[in-house]
Amino acid sequence: MIERMLSILLAIPIIFSVLAVCHGKDMASLPNIVILFADDVGYGDLEVYGHPTSSTPNLNRLAEGGLVFSQFYAGAPVCSPSRAALMTGRYPTRSGIYPGVLVPTSTGGLPHNETTIAEIVKTKGYSTSIIGKWHLGVGENGTYLPTNQGFDEYLGVPYSHDMCPCYNCFYPNDPCWNTCDSDYTYCPLFNNTEILEQPVNLTTLDATYVQRAKSVIQRNANAGTPFFLYYAFQHAHHPQFASKEFRNATARGTYGDSLAELDWCVGQVMEQLKMSGVLDNTLVLFTSDNGPSLRNENRGGNAGLLKCGKGTTYEGGQRVPAIAYWPELIAPGRTTALASNLDFLPTIANLVGADLPSVTLDGVDMAPILFEGKQGARDTFFYYFTEPNPKFGIYAVRYNQYKAHYYTQGQINSNEFNHDEDCRPSATRTLHDPPLLYDLDHDPSENYNLSSKEYGPILAKIQEIKTQFESTMVWGESQVQKPKSSAVEPCCKKDCIPFPDCCQCHQRSWSSLLKLSTYGNRDDGKFRWTLH
Repeated sequence: MIERMLSILLAIPIIFSVLAVCHGKDMASLPNIVILFADDVGYGDLEVYGHPTSSTPNLNRLAEGGLVFSQFYAGAPVCSPSRAALMTGRYPTRSGIYPGVLVPTSTGGLPHNETTIAEIVKTKGYSTSIIGKWHLGVGENGTYLPTNQGFDEYLGVPYSHDMCPCYNCFYPNDPCWNTCDSDYTYCPLFNNTEILEQPVNLTTLDATYVQRAKSVIQRNANAGTPFFLYYAFQHAHHPQFASKEFRNATARGTYGDSLAELDWCVGQVMEQLKMSGVLDNTLVLFTSDNGPSLRNENRGGNAGLLKCGKGTTYEGGQRVPAIAYWPELIAPGRTTALASNLDFLPTIANLVGADLPSVTLDGVDMAPILFEGKQGARDTFFYYFTEPNPKFGIYAVRYNQYKAHYYTQGQINSNEFNHDEDCRPSATRTLHDPPLLYDLDHDPSENYNLSSKEYGPILAKIQEIKTQFESTMVWGESQVQKPKSSAVEPCCKKDCIPFPDCCQCHQRSWSSLLKLSTYGNRDDGKFRWTLH
């Protein structure tokens, strides 16, 4: 205990030195930023959060040397809006990324008048790269792709890989165990705005992503350029997939194999940061876009002790795992501080000394949590359903440890056969007056509704907070409800026939793309980067 206190005291001058340097605009000392964003990984999926058969040694190591959050929230219970929340620091109702998610025929996307993290750090001279799943629109001629949203380079599949026909998910040619959408074109692998491969080969996709991540890190380290790397995994969204090295590699089956490959990727990124000599000057943030897809049952994620899962405003839908890592500057441990992916943008902007956008932000700076061991400035969180509607507004409000449900509703992603009938899609929208009230410190599973009479003052305070917040909410034009058009579907062969089956091509050299990335033994990368 004394040694830990001494290490924290010794780190305090370093923290203030870093912050002073950043605000002093010293390019050579600006920290690198790496966001590792998992897909549909639930609160109970990782070993460090208690899952008994998941294999996540690299995330365990990240947690051992970093700060583990127990009360961290995705900005929405499904994919596109949650990613909009992360990128903009704003609830997606403001940016128009609602209701539901964008699809390959969506003509809308993240509006260009929204300011992304990438656009903010570029003002300070950062190199900006995204690898993986974007899911904030493609649009006509790629107008909504990341390279038009502040990123210098993009390698990835622009939406969920179940939004395409899928046949081969496990090496060498095992089928995909979940239904995929055959109404759209094959999944494209983009390099910036060019399609390199269609359909993408899922059994080699992670090797390709890792190679690019390593290249981004090494290239910028060599140039002495501060960089922002946003690595948004396809894992562990259904259909599960894995390469040769991770097929049948875990006791948890197909989901466990997928999660193990994600974990390997994390280890490779961390190892490259160390090998490139920039680990000590890099803030690494790991989290998930929303809760687990329970409709996939044994081939889906796990919400642990939390109620329901993806798509709902119960805790299982939006409370997710999160780890922050920065050697010497972030003291290892666990925190009960309330935080969200909404907070990434203001935290990063303030850390690098950049101006915040002149719009209403819903995120707050996490620096007190990360660097001072405090609870932070956030004491509220607002839950919008998968399909928000101004008529109903906020479904639930959290204030300190208390959560009030004004509306509850089940959702298909939480499984129509869920043992908890509240989670099922048959549980239609229900108004609660007075609201249901739970003490999440005592009852994170939301089992015991508190007496409205006894807790009247708490409910009155929450109502006041809700009313004030909703008065600030200006709903953006829905991008999801814009007309759909097959003309915007990615196709590597323009105007080919018969569409969409003709959209198939392989324009890349595997030897050149993969030369920097070999799996070797899957245990190799576990511990080659060390804690400080």
